[in-house]
Amino acid sequence: MPNDVRNLERQARRLLHPDVYDFMAAGAGQERTLRANRKAWRDVTLFPWVLRDVSAVDTSVTLAGARLATPVGVAPTAAHCLAHPDGEVATATGAAQAGALYIMSTRSSRRIEDIAAATAAAGGTWWFQVYVLRDRQLTVDLVRRAVAAGAAALVLTGDTPVVGDKPRVREGTTVDGAAFGGNLDPALDPLATTQATDVTMADIGWLAGIGGGLPVFVKGVLRPSDAVACVRHGAAGVIVSNHGGRQFDGAPATARALPAVVAALRAESGPAGTPPPEVYVDGGVRSGADVLAALALGAQAVFAGRPVFWALATGGAPGVESLLTGLTASLSHVMALAGATSVTALPALSAL
Repeated sequence: MPNDVRNLERQARRLLHPDVYDFMAAGAGQERTLRANRKAWRDVTLFPWVLRDVSAVDTSVTLAGARLATPVGVAPTAAHCLAHPDGEVATATGAAQAGALYIMSTRSSRRIEDIAAATAAAGGTWWFQVYVLRDRQLTVDLVRRAVAAGAAALVLTGDTPVVGDKPRVREGTTVDGAAFGGNLDPALDPLATTQATDVTMADIGWLAGIGGGLPVFVKGVLRPSDAVACVRHGAAGVIVSNHGGRQFDGAPATARALPAVVAALRAESGPAGTPPPEVYVDGGVRSGADVLAALALGAQAVFAGRPVFWALATGGAPGVESLLTGLTASLSHVMALAGATSVTALPALSAL
């Protein structure tokens, strides 16, 4: 199966119902941020080394204490049954087989326990993405289920107090709302299951308490001051993200926001012996070169969203595995060209 993401998207578009394709491909507003995400990675300039022994290149990373074969992970996206009958079970299986981290969405189309079992069977690691819902007891129940099923961390999405307007998503779309409710009873009051609008920094600690001590990462951070505030309120780190351009149109590309967030958190010293806050990124990543740029700018991992959906639609679990192993192989290749043999060496590429 080809790993070129543009080809994958073209193939997926032919296979998917137009409403499903548009729902996943669309950005908010005029899609300025959606377009900027992709372009910004191509604009990153790096300074490669020469005459380095690159006969052995290691792409492995440690994220929240877990050793993984690749820094390329799967971002939380909803309703994977729209792409494939096995939904998130297939996505998680493919990610685990590629040695990649999988972040499970609150709005998955399959049950937490089924996705977790598939990940465990393939030897993988997974985190649980959390929306704080208007009925907070529903959030408590979901988090406790995720902890019991083996989640290794929690990811609090912070940029979605309300859902961004996406003009490309047609009124009267045929996308079945039930596809987003694998973990929520469809008989519940829809208002109770929408995102809460009163979420604050204090909810990081609230979530950590529910999670029984699991690390909490905050997704959707673009401002350095917000990143510092998240960590001071108990976050183990942040994911620099603009929700794939699906929320606030006009937000900066994540490649533009990443360096300042990294610098701010490097300056934020914690108690002696504690690990520094971790910084990850998503948004517009489409190639090994994009991954290299993100790691060189200071991210410790990079997450892909839409490309995984396209791979799932065209190839199921093997398609997801092929995409992720292909991106990792491409990363290894460009690391060798840059004279780097480990992911930890990459930040030095961004400056002379």
